[in-house]
Amino acid sequence: MWQADAQSQVVVDLDAIRANVRTLRSNTPAEVMAVVKADGYGHGMVASARAALSGGATWLGVCTLDEAFGLREAGLATPVLAWLWLPGQPVGRAIGCDVDLSVASLSQLAAVTAGAREAGRAARIHLKIDTGLSRSGAAAPEWPQLVEAAGKAQADGYAEVIGVWSHFACADAPGHETVDRQLAGFADALDVAKRLGVEPQLRHMANSAATLTRPDTHFDLVRPGIAMYGLSPLEDPAVRATLRPAMTARARVLLAKRVPAGQGVSYGHTYVTPRASTVALVPLGYADGVPRHASNLGPVLLNGGRYTVAGRVCMDQFVVDVGDAEVAEGDEVVLFGPGDGGEPTADDWAEAVGTINYEIVTRFGSARVPRIYRGDAA
Repeated sequence: MWQADAQSQVVVDLDAIRANVRTLRSNTPAEVMAVVKADGYGHGMVASARAALSGGATWLGVCTLDEAFGLREAGLATPVLAWLWLPGQPVGRAIGCDVDLSVASLSQLAAVTAGAREAGRAARIHLKIDTGLSRSGAAAPEWPQLVEAAGKAQADGYAEVIGVWSHFACADAPGHETVDRQLAGFADALDVAKRLGVEPQLRHMANSAATLTRPDTHFDLVRPGIAMYGLSPLEDPAVRATLRPAMTARARVLLAKRVPAGQGVSYGHTYVTPRASTVALVPLGYADGVPRHASNLGPVLLNGGRYTVAGRVCMDQFVVDVGDAEVAEGDEVVLFGPGDGGEPTADDWAEAVGTINYEIVTRFGSARVPRIYRGDAA
């Protein structure tokens, strides 16, 4: 159903998010942290969080403090972990509103201690060990010092070590040798922590891929992100079939007209009509989330037919050559959805443009494309 004045929209099926989380929850004894960073991977952070909680999630995960504050301001009191922050940011405020903080360095721990003094309460922290991704997390040689300092902060009443965690590099390839190597590194880190008198309430490492394929990585908490939105990080069709994509991106034809054979289309004339054709103008472009590198590649569904973007994707629009098919202003063009009606999926777009489904859906966060929520969970 379309809003009367909308020329494009993103439709998010919150029931699908809820059902996906239920599916993930049913396959593990661990608690589920629903990762709603990046505005819920383009699906809307707060609405996605509520749908995930109704599906059985008991934690929420975000990157930034601002994202965590947004959840609190929306009235969500569920435990929230924020893991990408800098000393100097409002750590005291985060502690004061019960936001758990990832700590990966002594400087972050010092900022947490100062924030705890400011807030007048102990900070809830999750110590992060780098087991091989080489992004955030304390390196193995630095880990004992960080744990020892965290134990002292806990003894002094400035911190409470809620969790120890890490993140996989290649869990989307379940048999990859790094998965077991990282698991072993995580076990070593937990042993070090125990030896130093720090025993966390929660151990967590599994992302979407590991949640779906490696139960031995689940520990006390799993952190699905892309899977809760119905997209799989794995190519296995059996795994994909257990999830339902929640996002549909669509627009209305703005203009349809006949052009002669040999007519160049869009900037640079990288597409030339092979025959006299009808071309349809679609009011979505790279400012709205359509990748520019989908030029001459991106698939769409229009009036029951599958077509490909003709020529370059522009900032605000792209063109589709429909040949002699009937098309009129206002006809619906579906870029991607769950695939029920023959429309392309986010996976189809990812394959066409050489990226991953994560990037396709997270692009669609433009303020000028309305986001519409559907389902009982809405």
